[in-house]
Amino acid sequence: MPCPNVVVPDEHLRHPEPRAVTTQTAPARSDDLRAALEGCARRDPASLRHLYERLAPQMIGVALRMLRRRDLAEEVVHDTFVRVWERARSFDPERGEPASWIFAILRNRTLDVLRGEARTELVEDFEPYALADETQGAEDAMGALSRSGALRQCLERLEPQRRQAIVLAYTRGLTHGELAGRLGLPLGTVKSWIRRGLLALRECMA
Repeated sequence: MPCPNVVVPDEHLRHPEPRAVTTQTAPARSDDLRAALEGCARRDPASLRHLYERLAPQMIGVALRMLRRRDLAEEVVHDTFVRVWERARSFDPERGEPASWIFAILRNRTLDVLRGEARTELVEDFEPYALADETQGAEDAMGALSRSGALRQCLERLEPQRRQAIVLAYTRGLTHGELAGRLGLPLGTVKSWIRRGLLALRECMA
């Protein structure tokens, strides 16, 4: 059952100011949060609203530090509360505290967004220069991309490893981190290759 719109309205989501996560009041709140989660499991909208009012400012602060964008932080927090509503029945108080369970959902959702943003950025950067079948391997894609005359000349000017990194980023939709793991290289090196390679392609194709 989806989270009712009345419970976590978008206009309310934008009001809380980010607040640091502290443990000073955590023991006193644990029973309160546990009761609210039990209410969510019973599909009580007021219980979800209570969770939101107690935790949203801290959650936005955490998401904002990770994402560096207020709009994405708000979206992630909203999505987290939707998932809390949907999964409240699965919370096991014997395995952890309510706040830890909720913040774990937030962290996972934030990491999903970070991976998605990095992947989208890489694909969108390269897309103007080629249209390759995403099911192709790197070598096949390289051949297909190279059949475009101007693009072929520009790609041939790149160092082979940088060219491979860019082609993998586009055809496989890999993030910087995934590329680093695939190529066995430091993350900083891969980021530098991608950035410089795309700049070189832009200049060459201009």
